[in-house]
Amino acid sequence: MKIDRVELPFKLYKRGKVRDVYEIGENLLIISTDRISAFDYVLPSLIPNKGKYLNEISAYWFRSTHQLFPNHIVDDKPYKIPELQPYSELIKHRSILAKKLECFPVEAIVRAYIVGSGWNSYQKDGEISGVKLPPGLKFADRFPEPIFTPTTKADSGHDENITFEQMESIVGRQDAETIRRLSLELFQTVSRIAADKGIIIADTKFEFGQDENGSIILIDEIFTPDSSRFWKVEDYQAGKEPPAYDKQFVRNYLNSCGWDKNSPPPPLPEDVVSKTYEKYDEIYRILTGQPSL
Repeated sequence: MKIDRVELPFKLYKRGKVRDVYEIGENLLIISTDRISAFDYVLPSLIPNKGKYLNEISAYWFRSTHQLFPNHIVDDKPYKIPELQPYSELIKHRSILAKKLECFPVEAIVRAYIVGSGWNSYQKDGEISGVKLPPGLKFADRFPEPIFTPTTKADSGHDENITFEQMESIVGRQDAETIRRLSLELFQTVSRIAADKGIIIADTKFEFGQDENGSIILIDEIFTPDSSRFWKVEDYQAGKEPPAYDKQFVRNYLNSCGWDKNSPPPPLPEDVVSKTYEKYDEIYRILTGQPSL
């Protein structure tokens, strides 16, 4: 079954590109649908069970890291809450109950390998988000150390790369430094765990919020195929792009099909839909050690 949107008898907080969010008391019920986005567009095709895999991978990492990195999770099985039990079949494996927090208007990007838009920026300027990089790097080369390259967070249109100094001007120096430190520490912690499972995390995106005490809290999703670039260790070779186990597979198709990225996107062919499902399913099983959903 494919889920395009979820209609519940609660106050709708917002519909994002792939998530429907409802207010449940003081908290938010965040439901991952089977929508998929790329290049700031929501595609007309759905990926079977994508929302389940997205939600459960993220919940797995939130559980695994919560003692080191505070996050917004109130309950990662909200379908068991009495008020939500009538909708359990619809929201099971697709939802979390999370604290409602003030979100920072930036995205925290950590990169360990030079690919994607980072490669394009490096070829043009020799840097990414103001981070100067050594000359002579090949595509998909590993950096000596992961780098922090923030972007703006646009409600519509494209996110834009910004320097750390620009980020400081948006969120303040102290919060910017905390977000950078937490992002790098979290990336390195989970990268070691993933490496033991045979997976390279080439790069990833985090978002952060702030509670009423001023504490910085990890929010949104973490280390999912929508927010990260996953490769198998056995496939990696500098100079070549390894097979993707994430949304990059869809981006690569869209780059090859002639779409101009300035008009409504085309439907995905059935073979691309089924292959994307297989990739999300496989990376879920590898990372969590659980059977297919």
